[in-house]
Amino acid sequence: MKGSRFTEEQIIRILKEQEAGAKTADVCRKHGLSEATFYKWKAKFGGLEVSDAKRLRALEEENAKLKKLLAEAMLDNAMLPEGAGTNKRYQLKKMVTPGAKREAVAHLCTVHEVSQRRACKVIGAERTSVRYRSIRPDEPAVRARPRELAGLRKRFGYRRLHVLLAREGIRMNHKKLRRLYAEERLQVRRRIGRKRALGTRVPMALPQGPNQRWSLDFVADAFTDGRRFRIFTVVDDFTRECLALIGTCIFRGRGYVPVRRPGGSRTGRHHCPARQAVHSGQRQRHGADQHGDPALGPGTPG
Repeated sequence: MKGSRFTEEQIIRILKEQEAGAKTADVCRKHGLSEATFYKWKAKFGGLEVSDAKRLRALEEENAKLKKLLAEAMLDNAMLPEGAGTNKRYQLKKMVTPGAKREAVAHLCTVHEVSQRRACKVIGAERTSVRYRSIRPDEPAVRARPRELAGLRKRFGYRRLHVLLAREGIRMNHKKLRRLYAEERLQVRRRIGRKRALGTRVPMALPQGPNQRWSLDFVADAFTDGRRFRIFTVVDDFTRECLALIGTCIFRGRGYVPVRRPGGSRTGRHHCPARQAVHSGQRQRHGADQHGDPALGPGTPG
């Protein structure tokens, strides 16, 4: 758009001449402008002083700069989701290689029609890396043999393939082989070892009569005042009969031990041991060696 050949100060002086008493036609003829232009100036600058016009021009320039900065910031924000967020191919967290950044810059330049300098600034890429063109040869013959060996040895990694190539006389740096191995997508999934049971699993024999196997365990609860107590329980696995219930707040290492006495019967059906709780002080007289019952080891159970 062509700008006016009159500045704001000159326009205000022309309007002052008309306000001083000069005719509008004479003022327009003197300065070489039309009456339409004169009245347009009067609607815009009427009643303003020269200082007011300078202040208005400064505000307009500042407003224009702010609009430009806002437009650039909005464009940058619009490019970021396009280059790094919604499109998974150009996510910033995955753009770690120069090739990925080079593709992202080309995408932004094509879609948003921005310069390469600005696209590099948005995604944080170096312009030298973006403009770089590789001169490395493709070497199809070198790639072919590792691909053939990987097809024959499907569980071999690049290290074992490096050994096979060395045996065939193909000398190659292991880092170069690893790069070719990754570019050809020859990686194999890492095997996870199966968890094997330790020892031999032998099924537990089922009891065929009473007193062949007992099960021992502890149960716990609490009183209304909050004190906790434990109960030592003994159950016959065959008859499902509870043989002993010993309750106390604290079990010591040599506390109470359930023992049996020889003889005794219950309803004449089968022989069942009578139960009693023997304190640790009496254990020497009624010990586990005498009756053959397992005793509690040292420590607090449960």
